[in-house]
Amino acid sequence: MRTSNPALNDQTFAQFGGYVQADELMTVQGAVNKAALLLGCVLLTTAWTWHIFFRTSDPASVMPWMVVGAIGGFVVALITVFKQQWAPVTSPLYALLEGCFVGGMSAVAEYQYPGIVIQAVGLTFGTCLAVLMAYTSGLVKATENFKMGVVAATGGIALVYLATIVLSLFGVRMPLIHDSGLFGIGFSIFVVVIAALNLVLDFDFIDTGARQGAPKYMEWYAAFGLMVTLIWLYIEVLRLLIKLRSRD
Repeated sequence: MRTSNPALNDQTFAQFGGYVQADELMTVQGAVNKAALLLGCVLLTTAWTWHIFFRTSDPASVMPWMVVGAIGGFVVALITVFKQQWAPVTSPLYALLEGCFVGGMSAVAEYQYPGIVIQAVGLTFGTCLAVLMAYTSGLVKATENFKMGVVAATGGIALVYLATIVLSLFGVRMPLIHDSGLFGIGFSIFVVVIAALNLVLDFDFIDTGARQGAPKYMEWYAAFGLMVTLIWLYIEVLRLLIKLRSRD
């Protein structure tokens, strides 16, 4: 099974040979419940950083939280990928850290463009629900060709973002894609679509893990992988809305 989510790759479930006892097996419902708990963790620290910003109206007041959340979340995510057994502990920690970053980013965006955050949240969860319904109904199927296309597109986006980061270290700004022009908006729409399609792969991954008899702790790991995609989707939706609003 192929997925472009770095947390949910082909070999994740290959290590399990069906030796797990029946009452210790991963289930789809269990993964959904864990995902809901992780979402609660994200919202908790998001609300905290949101409160800090609007108490001061100063971006500098949340910048340390955003930096800690972004770097800490990345480090914890890497640990979770390589130590899947630690997922029951590292997954909530990842969600709490990412909430700091998302909360700070959202608060600053809301201050500049009132009402934009509720739009981004609505579009994110609306997209997630629509993709889930399309997947469960069989309208969208995670075929091998579908997976290869999403993986290739996601890899291309990752390379573009990596190049942007490297160039920024030398004071060079990547043209067009970060602007609010038609090209920049088109790029953001493309990224949002690819992020949404990654949800299909994530749902398929969770379903496959349950069918292959993964151990119970993999519910946390699968929920972590889904949360990675959801946070990415929200950030990209927010960026798209910022570009659209900045044109007004």
